Amino acid sequence: MGLLWSMTPDSLHKRLQKINALNPFMVKFSVHEETGEGRILAEATNERILMGDGVIRVPVKEGNIRGVLFTPPGRGPFPSVLDLYTYGGGLSEKRASLLASRGFLVLTVALYGHDDLPKNVKEIHLDYLEEAVEFLKKQTKVIGVISLSKSGDLALSVASYLPDVEATVWINGCSANVVLPFYYKKRQIHSALMFDLKKAIPTESGAFITKYVLNNPLAEENKGSLIPIEQAKGHFLFVASEDDLCWDSKAYMDQMVERLKRHGKEKFESVSYPGAGHYLEPPYGPYCRSSFNVVLGKPALWGGEPKSHAAAEVHMWKKIQDFLRNHLIGKI
Repeated sequence: MGLLWSMTPDSLHKRLQKINALNPFMVKFSVHEETGEGRILAEATNERILMGDGVIRVPVKEGNIRGVLFTPPGRGPFPSVLDLYTYGGGLSEKRASLLASRGFLVLTVALYGHDDLPKNVKEIHLDYLEEAVEFLKKQTKVIGVISLSKSGDLALSVASYLPDVEATVWINGCSANVVLPFYYKKRQIHSALMFDLKKAIPTESGAFITKYVLNNPLAEENKGSLIPIEQAKGHFLFVASEDDLCWDSKAYMDQMVERLKRHGKEKFESVSYPGAGHYLEPPYGPYCRSSFNVVLGKPALWGGEPKSHAAAEVHMWKKIQDFLRNHLIGKI
């Protein structure tokens, strides 16, 4: 798979993102003469599908929910997972469709900027995520949640405040509610941990390192943003990249592990990956060095070294599936 994860964009700050799982990746391989005019000796096209045989994709527009539901083949019941990818607030179907291809029923939802949802929001409501959980509970009573980056704190809140969430995967997020205030039943339950963009470090490529722009979540004035994960009834899997240049994810993970231990909680696993960057995704996609950051309004450097990052994604992908199966299947 090295031919795939080692691919690089032909222009700076571009990230390959598959929004619709119905459209496969088409990759053209060619072998050229080393000398002369580089004449093509052989070529082939590889079709990389995201949905396995029998997986059903259904757009969801029910109540306030805007998303896509992926159902595996077979009779079920299946372990249910809420995928909070939140790519720019909209949908990204890649991870959800691949999990469904491996036996999980997955609902991926948009927070804003998709369908008739507003393009810009000033706050996020747990009520919306609760509605998504209730939607999944019609299928199975026990729910898993998977997240990445900003959606990490949303997943923590879902696990901490809503019942029936048995397994939560947090990937390179924060231990506190970030950027937007968080509401539940018309009442603010968490202030927003803000950032200081003056701490962003420019690089020669034009991308910025933002690892230390967030304010300290443990500071007294920011404790209203900390999420009470000790309230959660279910299990956590914390995943952090040690070379994440977007957020100090490893430090936030260590803070949460310490917090759970302090409260006598043992339902968690943690893993960190040296040489891996911010965007840990299902494996064998091109490594993304930098791309546009919506919050920053400029390109951001994500960190990591391609080979180490690719190895981390392979290991993480199996670990996530094992974790979700271990804590969901026996309780369907």
